Amino acid sequence: MSTTDLAPQDTNITAPRPADRQRVTFPRVIHMEWIKLRSLRSTTLTLAITVGLLVGFGLLFSSLVGSGEGPGEDDFGDPTAITLGGVTLAALAIAVLGVLMTAGEYATGTIRATLAAVPARLPVLWGKVVVFAAVSFVLMLIAALGAFLLGQSVLSSRDMDTAALSDPGVFRAVIGAAVYLTGAGLIGLAVGSLLRHTAGAITLVVGALFVVPGLVQLLPSSWNDAIGPYLPSSAGNAIMAVQTEGDALSPGGGLAVFAVYLVVLLAGAAVLLKRRDA
Repeated sequence: MSTTDLAPQDTNITAPRPADRQRVTFPRVIHMEWIKLRSLRSTTLTLAITVGLLVGFGLLFSSLVGSGEGPGEDDFGDPTAITLGGVTLAALAIAVLGVLMTAGEYATGTIRATLAAVPARLPVLWGKVVVFAAVSFVLMLIAALGAFLLGQSVLSSRDMDTAALSDPGVFRAVIGAAVYLTGAGLIGLAVGSLLRHTAGAITLVVGALFVVPGLVQLLPSSWNDAIGPYLPSSAGNAIMAVQTEGDALSPGGGLAVFAVYLVVLLAGAAVLLKRRDA
């Protein structure tokens, strides 16, 4: 055996840094959430259903209103409201999508891998909010414009009163429809994160947006007038109203009330995300 074999080996060797180890940054979290959103077939399907409801019911109401076989013009108030008549059902669909984006991860258990990759946790929630809001608003704005333009062409062919985007308050109402739909989805996203249970979150969102307004109308008129305008759905409808009627909130007031709901729900979701185990 040679002395070379017995010579101590140099152990002061720096281990190579893994090439795939990258610092977690918010843009990377957003990219991660974008990949998850577009890779799910349920996302494409639900967004397609939302657009179909918005445009389809807008065309349906434009074809039937005032014909004796559907609602009367007084049920909507103006031509813009007729063509945006599908917003209510579209809000239901996109709110469900918001729930699935958060509660769905808890249901499948993938939230553990997500939080392991992003230990700070809060960037995960804000990344979901940014991705969902951006995708939803762009798509809902295009759909609302399509519903408005197609619906107005149907009303014009029936020799009924029509509206143009250049008319006072009309373009703002179309943008308001996209804002309301995006907000409804974010409400679903926040509630899904709060409850972490898909069925329960969907039930709560549907109840808050669609059942409670009907129940409030059964209350005495003084109570209805005091509570009704401040419900999430009423505030959302005020955002996309061309003209303010009765005790309804102004578009700016409706936006402020709706924003308060979103801030409170998302703040609660953020607090619980930091405190609870996955």
